[in-house]
Amino acid sequence: MKKFINAVDNVLAESLDGFAAAHADLVALGAERKFVRRREPNRNTVALVSGGGSGHEPLHAGFVGHGMLDAACPGRVFTSPTPDQIVEAAQAVAGDAGVLFIVKNDSVDRMNVEMAAEIADGKTATIVTDDDVAVEKSTYSIGRRGVAGTLIVEKIVGAAAEKGADLATCVALGERVNARTRSMGVALTSCTVPAAGTPTFALGEDEMEMGVGIHGEPGRRRVKLAAADAIASEMTTAIAEDLAAPAGSEALLLVNGFGGTPTIELYLMYNAARRMLEQRGLRIVRSLVGSYVTSLDMAGCSLTVSLLDAETTALWDAPVRTAALKW
Repeated sequence: MKKFINAVDNVLAESLDGFAAAHADLVALGAERKFVRRREPNRNTVALVSGGGSGHEPLHAGFVGHGMLDAACPGRVFTSPTPDQIVEAAQAVAGDAGVLFIVKNDSVDRMNVEMAAEIADGKTATIVTDDDVAVEKSTYSIGRRGVAGTLIVEKIVGAAAEKGADLATCVALGERVNARTRSMGVALTSCTVPAAGTPTFALGEDEMEMGVGIHGEPGRRRVKLAAADAIASEMTTAIAEDLAAPAGSEALLLVNGFGGTPTIELYLMYNAARRMLEQRGLRIVRSLVGSYVTSLDMAGCSLTVSLLDAETTALWDAPVRTAALKW
C-alpha cells in the first residue's frame, strides 16, 4: 500500500482539517469533527443533512454550501456516521422549516438516520436513494444501493430548498428525482482501505467487476476486460431498460469516476454512453463528468441517467457554490 498518510488512525481527522481549511469561505467543522456545515447556515429554509462513510469524496462534505447541503456527517472510511453525529449536525443547521435527511440505501446508514430523526427536535423527514440497477440485493443494502444518483437528488432538492420550498415539497421532489434516476458501475481494480492495507478484492489483469458497488461490493458478475464501447453498451442497456423512458425524453448523464480513473477515460466513456443513449431515443440535455462519488483509489466509473422535466432542469441549473460543484 502506497498512500499519503501519517498514521492510519488519523487519516480522516487530518483530511477533514485540510478540507475545512481549504474551503473556509464555505464550510466549518463541527465539534470533534462530527460534521461539516455551511459557514453561514440559512435557518429560514429546510435544512438538508446527508452523510455516510468517508472514502467517497467529494461526496458528501464536498456538496455542503449554497444551493445544496447544509451539513454532512463523515463516518470513518466506509463506515456509517453515528446517530449522535447526525443529531448534532441537524441541530447546528436547523430552523423552523425542518430538516430533511438524505441517505443512501444502506441498512446501517438508514438505521442510524432513523434513530437520529427520533431524537432530533422539530420537523424531520427522510429521502432514501436507491438508483443502482446492478443488483437488487446485497449485503450492504436493503434492495437497491444508493450510489452516484445521490448527488443529483442532493443538487435538485438543495436548489428547491434554497428557493424556499417547504419540507413536504422537498420530500416529494426528492422521491420523484430518485424514482427517475438509475446508475451502474464497473471496476477495473479494487480499492484499498487504509486500515486494511490490502485490496478489498482481487481482480486478474484481464478482469473487471461489472456492476460493482461504491464500497467494492460484488456486482453482477466478473468478466473479461472489454473495449470501452462494449462496457458502455452493457451499462447503458441496463439503465435504459430499467428506466423504460418514452422516446424523446430529456435526461442528465453523469459519468462518475471512482477515484483512480483519469479524466481522459471518463470523457471517452461519456462519448460512448451519450451516443448509445441517444440511439435509444433519449435526449441528453445536461451533463456532468468527473470524480464525484468515489471509492478511494478504485479504477472504474459509473454511469447515471436522470430523467428531467422543466422544473428539475431549472433546479439543476440553479446556482450552487460548494467545494465540489460551482456554477
